[in-house]
Parts: sequence; C-alpha cells; structure tokens
Amino acid sequence: MKLHQIIERHWQQPQPLLKALLWPLSRLFQAVYGVRRYLYRTGRLKSEKLAVPVVVVGNIHAGGTGKTPVVAALVRGLQAKGIQVGIISRGYGRKSSGVHVLDQRSSAAEAGDEPLLLYSQTGAPTAVGSRRAEAGKALLAAHPEIEVIIADDGLQHYALQRDVEIAVFPAADVGRRDLDLLPGGGLREPFARLHAADAVVVSAAVGAVDKAYFRPSENIFCSHLESGNIYLLNRPDILLDTGRLKGVRTAAVAGIAKPGRFFESLRALGIELAETKALPDHADISPADLPAADWVFVTEKDAVKLADCAADNVWVLPVCAIIEPDLAQWLLGRLPSLKKK
Repeated sequence: MKLHQIIERHWQQPQPLLKALLWPLSRLFQAVYGVRRYLYRTGRLKSEKLAVPVVVVGNIHAGGTGKTPVVAALVRGLQAKGIQVGIISRGYGRKSSGVHVLDQRSSAAEAGDEPLLLYSQTGAPTAVGSRRAEAGKALLAAHPEIEVIIADDGLQHYALQRDVEIAVFPAADVGRRDLDLLPGGGLREPFARLHAADAVVVSAAVGAVDKAYFRPSENIFCSHLESGNIYLLNRPDILLDTGRLKGVRTAAVAGIAKPGRFFESLRALGIELAETKALPDHADISPADLPAADWVFVTEKDAVKLADCAADNVWVLPVCAIIEPDLAQWLLGRLPSLKKK
C-alpha cells in the first residue's frame, strides 16, 4: 500500500501512532492557514470583486465530498427559474495554463475533467483559470448575459470575493469529533470554518441528519445521489438493455475520490462486476486503461476524458444530486438582485 493510501485510510480510521507523528505537521498547517486568512481579512492581501454576484460551492475536506453533483444540481435549479448562470473553476488536472472559456471543442486536457463535465451536463457558460477572478472576467466578457457566477470549489480561494458561501460536507463524517487538518486529517480548514458559511449541504445523506452538529450554522441542506439511465459512451441516446448482461463479463473503472461508491451503485442496479479498477482522482484515462471485458462501465467524470474513444462496449452511469429543501430557491432569497421567473 502506498504512503498516501495509508494516510487517507488514517483520516477515516485514525491510528494513534500516525496521529502522534502527524500532529505537529497539522499544527503547522493550521498556523499557516490562520496567517493567510488574517492577511485577507485585514486587507493586507487583496481580493477582487466581480460585476455579478459570486456563489462559492466548496468544501473543507481534501476532496471526495460529492461537491460536483451539488454544483450541477444548483446550476440546473437556477436555470429552471430563469436565471442566467455561469460557472468558474480552477480546472484541476488540466494540461494547459491561463484562462480558458469552454466551448464544444474543449477537452479535459484544456479544461479539467470536472469543469468539462459540468459544462456538458448543464450547458452553462464555463471558464477555468487558477486565478478565479480572471476566469470570471473572461466569462463575463464572452457571455455578458450572465447574472450570477457559481464558483466550483474555491472556498479557500480568498483572492475572489464572494456573496454567498455554500460548504458541502459528507454525511459519513457527521458527528465525528476526531477530524483534523492536513496531513494528520483530511481537512483543508478547521471544522469551525463551516460556521462562517451561509449554508451547509450534507452530501450522501441517508435519513435524518443531526443538524445540531453544525451549530451555529442555520441553513442545513441534505443531498443524495440518484442514478440515471446507463448510456453508451459518447452516445447518450443509446440506453443499456440490462437483459443483455447475462452470461457476459462485466467490469468497471473509476478515477474519482471514492471509487467504491461507483462500484456499489452498479451492483445496486443488479450488475455483477467481474473486475473493478480504481484509479487516482482526476487520473488521465485512455482506452488502454479499460479492463478487458465484454461490457465496461465508467463514471461521467471519466467519460469526458474518453471523448475520442470509439469502443462500442463502454457504458456510462450518470448520477444527479437531489437537494432538499430547494437550494436554488433559498439562494434566490439571499440574492434579491436576481430576477425571479
């Protein structure tokens, strides 16, 4: 097992020895975080405001919270209410630098897998850039009709001013009192950072959630994922007939933070997997990485990196987040400048 896998397992099931060894590094991380926030709060480090409201959807964890489906659901919810929405993101994992405004020819290498996925799912104008303010300006220049910008991730990107903060927190960690900062734990910021957020979305929530755990945060939402119809790679008009799976070898591959969730979702649909292959989150994926099987299943996040793949045995499982109560409606109440349909 690799070192990063050992540490990530420790985040979920803390080991006393590792906790003692990593504790000083976590305190150093905490000190650096505190100084950085202080410099932004006092204006010693400058932040920039865009011409339209900015809503940051991020997390305090180091990935794997289910944030991207929440962003997609929020964007679609606002679009359904007649709001012109734009998306900006860092574009983690992309091969190019500078600002890139996505179009129909954009690739994951240019934009990053998650921004490209959001663009394809929502159709919302999208731009990526390590400096989110520059990405936002480029997006508004290309699409002046935009009324609000959703910043995918960026809760810790204080160089961009925001009007509303929404933090996504995994239901699996609700109630835990042993969460710590990197590298001893999986947090980018202290748990108390949630108290400054305008809303918290508890992802992968099953049943009632102990909202008191997040006090004094008042606006607590819950989301869960629902699977859609499995479709042929690059051909969403061709849906899978599960009756054809009898007597064939099936496999699945996933390059996401929590690949086990994807494999379990397939099994829950009655698909028996002969092989599963977990890749690192945001990993490059090509046809050569696909298992040898009659039928291969991939995530939508990985599918955008296989746009040039012509295989006729690769199928995509789409998922969407259902957020309750209505997060888009709540957001309209926080941003009265937005028109209502």
